[in-house]
Amino acid sequence: MSGRSIHIFCGTGTGKTSAALGKGIREASVGKNVILIQFLKEKQAHGSMDFFKRLEPEVRLFRFEKFPENYESLTEREQEDEIQNIKNGLNFAKKVLVTEECDVLILDEILGLTEKGIVSIDEIRSLIDAVGDETELYLTGTCRCEELWPYVDEVTELITQNV
Repeated sequence: MSGRSIHIFCGTGTGKTSAALGKGIREASVGKNVILIQFLKEKQAHGSMDFFKRLEPEVRLFRFEKFPENYESLTEREQEDEIQNIKNGLNFAKKVLVTEECDVLILDEILGLTEKGIVSIDEIRSLIDAVGDETELYLTGTCRCEELWPYVDEVTELITQNV
């Protein structure tokens, strides 16, 4: 795919990050530059960070949270600090989009920030508005954020079904 494209992967099902990352790796395999910014992602085993290091420079991973604990288990003061770190990540994402620093930008778990009141729909809209003519943007998270759907090209909702 070439040209501007905005895609949401949302829902309660698993595979949202994997789907977005798969699209990014596919684009990296044809010479595109990919930036993945993860928000409120559980700290994963050290091996996953090693994996991302092997994908550089085509795929670069950024995390702005500083605390190893989950956001919900932080003290109020620590949550305030973490919110500032997340806002720094959002500012970085906006800079990446405005300067067209990459061909593909994946904002992993950004939609969940709206449910926690950390980021507004308008702030995500401003990121969407900053997408250049040749940039692909992938947004993931459990929140459906239907208010954003009119501004994106494609929405994939993954749901968990009990069968």
